[in-house]
Amino acid sequence: MSDITPGAGMRGAVDLSSLTTPAAQNPQPGAAQPGGVQPDAQALTVPALVLDGTDQSIEQFVELSMQVPVLVDLWAEWCGPCKQLTPILEKVVGEFGGRIVLMKVDVDTNPQLARVFQAQSIPTVGMLLAGRPMQVFQGAVPEAQVRQVLEQVLEIAKQNGVTGTVQVEGAPEAATEAPAEPPLPPLHQEALEAIERGDYDAAVHAYDTAIAQNPKDDEARAGRAQVRLLVRLGGQTLDEIRSRAAAEPGDVDAQLAVADLDVSGGHIDDGFDRLLTLYPSLDDDAQNRVRERLLELFQVVGEDPRVTKARGRLANLLF
Repeated sequence: MSDITPGAGMRGAVDLSSLTTPAAQNPQPGAAQPGGVQPDAQALTVPALVLDGTDQSIEQFVELSMQVPVLVDLWAEWCGPCKQLTPILEKVVGEFGGRIVLMKVDVDTNPQLARVFQAQSIPTVGMLLAGRPMQVFQGAVPEAQVRQVLEQVLEIAKQNGVTGTVQVEGAPEAATEAPAEPPLPPLHQEALEAIERGDYDAAVHAYDTAIAQNPKDDEARAGRAQVRLLVRLGGQTLDEIRSRAAAEPGDVDAQLAVADLDVSGGHIDDGFDRLLTLYPSLDDDAQNRVRERLLELFQVVGEDPRVTKARGRLANLLF
């Protein structure tokens, strides 16, 4: 993974520091800060290390980024890779003892922030540092790489004079502990560990084994579909995928690839419509490939009205 430098990957980055009020930039001792963030003799006090951010609440995070770097997790409920990455981000941020705060942003309900961080696909991870946004990386990456990135983030923050810490209000000891979660089934845990180390083949194998043992394990089927999507999108740039699809509208492989890209980036209706429109013009073998890909993408998105609509269109084409 390449080193991160302030402003890297953010063409035309917007300086959000102008959103802060003069009083917020120069707080009086003991003055309350927006969103429950208050100054302390040793550290700022925050409600939690993981906070939800919105288009309307960005100001308080801009202010907070003057003291500590704010990592930004751009996600959506339907995004499978997001569900793999977010727990890793939360865990690793917790290991840094209040030197980093994580802001989670649902791109479906906060389009302004999605544009600020130029999130062409999700998950996208960005950072607010001293009021300035920058894009850090895109896609789900293993835990070890996330930890390495956050070390770089702290180094950049130090170079920019942002060296504060935060404490969790009422529970300082919780600042370094990840919340307890119920244990995963053994094969699901095996798959998750494989994903974290970047071994996607092993993750698929673990999910395949889980499905063989329990054909009704829908979570394993969804997990396998999400990992397969990550594998298919690996090694290609966004421009390469879209350029090939535009140049070869009748090429099934090219259209499958751009449909993957559409779904991973949140353009779900576009991805489904592309394949459903292509379907009637194909021979039997190609139709089977498109149908199988659609069923897999339905699993990636999960329960969603757009999936229901696309399933209906596919059923009409089949029968």
